[in-house]
Amino acid sequence: MTNHAKLQSWLLARRDELNARLGNIKKDASRKNSADWSEQAQERENDEVIDALGNETVIELNKINRALDRMNEGDYGLCLSCGKAIPEQRLEVMPYADLCIKCAEAQGL
Repeated sequence: MTNHAKLQSWLLARRDELNARLGNIKKDASRKNSADWSEQAQERENDEVIDALGNETVIELNKINRALDRMNEGDYGLCLSCGKAIPEQRLEVMPYADLCIKCAEAQGL
């Protein structure tokens, strides 16, 4: 079985990093718009990118939090679909994986 303490440490560090990023994204999203119309158009395009980054950050944070919850509950590393152990190599690449490769492929993920 994989070294869960090492993965937990990575997940916690990544969660802190993503929370900081989300704070910066929220700060950027709440800034005042320029008075210049052409600058406002550029700012609106930037806002779309910021929103997309924020959404991706929230999705990854949710995955990390679920993985940490599974660690606390003692069922980390088990596929949520088939119940079999998720290979160590998969968890090292994607520590918040909750499906084995076979089940993830079957679900089109």
